[in-house]
Amino acid sequence: MLAVDYVNPMIGTIGHLLTSTSPTVSLPHGMMKLAPITTPGIADKYLADRIFGFPAGCCSIMPARNAGLPDPSAHSSLYDHDLEHAAPYAYQVLLEDEEILAEMTVSYQSAIYRFRYPVGPEAALVVGFPAGSRLTLLTEHAAVIAGTVAGVPHFTHLAFSQPVELDRMWESERQSGCVLRAAPAGGLLEVRAGISYIGEEQAARNLARELDGRTFEETKQAAREVWQQALGRIEASGGSEEQKTIFYTSLYRSLLNMSSITEDGRYYSAYDGCIHESEGRDFYVADNIWDTYRCLHPLQLLLDPERKQDMIQSYVRMYEQCGWLPQFPFAQGDLPVMTGNHTAALIYDVYNKGYRNFDAAKAFEAMKVNATEVTMLPWVHGPLTELDRAYQEQGFYPALRPGETEWVQEVHGFERRQSVAVTLEHAYDDWCVAQLALALGHADDYEAFMRRSRNYRNLYNETTGFMSPKSADGEWVEPFDPKYGGGLGGRDYFSECNAWIYSFHVQHDIEGLIELMGGAEQFEERLDALFAEQYDGSKYRFLGQFPDATGLIGQYCQGNEPAFHIPYLYNYTASPWKAQRRVREIMKLWYQATPTGICGDEDNGAMSAWYVFGAMGLYPICPGKASYEIGSPLFEKTEIAVSGGGIFTIRAEGVSDRNKYVQAAEVDGKPLTEPRISHEAIAAGSTLTLRMGDRPNKAWGTALPYAGRAENS
Repeated sequence: MLAVDYVNPMIGTIGHLLTSTSPTVSLPHGMMKLAPITTPGIADKYLADRIFGFPAGCCSIMPARNAGLPDPSAHSSLYDHDLEHAAPYAYQVLLEDEEILAEMTVSYQSAIYRFRYPVGPEAALVVGFPAGSRLTLLTEHAAVIAGTVAGVPHFTHLAFSQPVELDRMWESERQSGCVLRAAPAGGLLEVRAGISYIGEEQAARNLARELDGRTFEETKQAAREVWQQALGRIEASGGSEEQKTIFYTSLYRSLLNMSSITEDGRYYSAYDGCIHESEGRDFYVADNIWDTYRCLHPLQLLLDPERKQDMIQSYVRMYEQCGWLPQFPFAQGDLPVMTGNHTAALIYDVYNKGYRNFDAAKAFEAMKVNATEVTMLPWVHGPLTELDRAYQEQGFYPALRPGETEWVQEVHGFERRQSVAVTLEHAYDDWCVAQLALALGHADDYEAFMRRSRNYRNLYNETTGFMSPKSADGEWVEPFDPKYGGGLGGRDYFSECNAWIYSFHVQHDIEGLIELMGGAEQFEERLDALFAEQYDGSKYRFLGQFPDATGLIGQYCQGNEPAFHIPYLYNYTASPWKAQRRVREIMKLWYQATPTGICGDEDNGAMSAWYVFGAMGLYPICPGKASYEIGSPLFEKTEIAVSGGGIFTIRAEGVSDRNKYVQAAEVDGKPLTEPRISHEAIAAGSTLTLRMGDRPNKAWGTALPYAGRAENS
């Protein structure tokens, strides 16, 4: 079976506590993304009882048996998952109320919808669009919709296979729209849509360029082939059918992140409100950098470094257009959410792995602006506040004491200061800035940012053994509970997790953290305790305060990204076998081929990318270091097509559910005694051989327990 045929987009469509995924139809990094519009207010897509339409750029379309609908805005249909089929490249469902079969398939900036009505004299199409939009019927076979979404112009060109005429316009509280009458031949009406951010004519050109001369089936087959080519860059052999389904579905999810919005060599940028020439390089948007820097971007880099460099140049362009590096760059502009300056990690990771086809000098300038001129406050974009100045002077972000009233007006009320998370995450980012400064010859900047990279030490409380909040006077905040301290989501001090997780959030200087915690033996004991520590009461009390901390094993939470690297920290102790054990346990417990099969918020593919790496037996514990930790692969052989035509191969001899422990390892026949492999070896197309057994070889991987020491730390 081909890789594309393993993908099940319904995995994760029921959230464990918060959001769910959608069965997205798109091409890898495509601009057009489709999924059925389901019952408002039902967050779990799989559990939604009705379909209200299908997106087509700035509008939605929904078939109806006739035009005489009492309330077009509420028109919907019951549907049954047993009468539905979802794939990355196509979607099909029976709209049961009126027995209409709906199908859709996709290209990069266009889509085809096919509706099969019961044979009759009349059929209708309900078109919805944002209030204030303009609908123009160009001919009886074409229409254009122009509107604005979140301040950004959107255009959709619709082409109909049969003549249509306007029945009436309608408005609701949520949107406006129209009802079109049609007389589909043999009950079949096909609608083609092209989308654009540039203009009406460009939307028509995008549609013509991609779909003229193509039938629905030809478009569907072409999209399937594109997905097979993308997913086939990793070929997994062995393992169970379920493991392959989870693996390739996870890979599909990880390739949706960041979409090219380049249209015939031009793109509209919401960062300055202008149309730009692309100059031969696509412009990418739609990234959750707080989540995706950890392992999704490193995964995409392995598979397509040329595209990844274009993505970084897109970030550079955003900086040139708006004056800072966005945190969550979307087509509608930046959403300044979450914590950190993690674009710095993305940029330096790519640079340090040897890929330089972007303006590194301008990228460094942008990284430095974010680090020194933009507030660190979560969910806020603006100039430095008194809290930022306190950080610069004292080396930590000050926290409020319990009951103390917030006086800094820039603090986002619900999100709070997140003072410990801000300090720790920026310390890592500053390390990334320092390393690029060194590479580019900026000695003074290197020294300054290296000092800041050690700020994590200022919040380690030796008495308690936890990263803990300090008030502006430099005193520890008391009382402080490392498990429950910080209010909802821990946001007074942390970002969605507690001190048990954030005490390990020092990716760039693991050895320094080990030293703080008393040495490798004590560090290992702390890791063991993390996976065993319970809730001091009911589990529902804990999850009520930390709804993002799902996928629990003790206090470890696979359902939130700050925990992702923690199992691999065992590779820096005398027991790398514990990393192998834990990673296998996490994959088995918290990833399944079911609607509940993703244990936390997917966040644009971040949760899925972790599984892809885990199943291959690798993990980039610190983006910015050109190496990957070795875990425990699921497959007998994994082949990755790397840049330049080479193949990196992972052979796991004797691997099985029981045989999860590495007994010995080789790279191209040479013994590997440390539990990590260099990016250079992977990019060169080498072969990593792991000999697996059912009991740990407690001597393997311990020869160089501090290998991978943070560069220039």
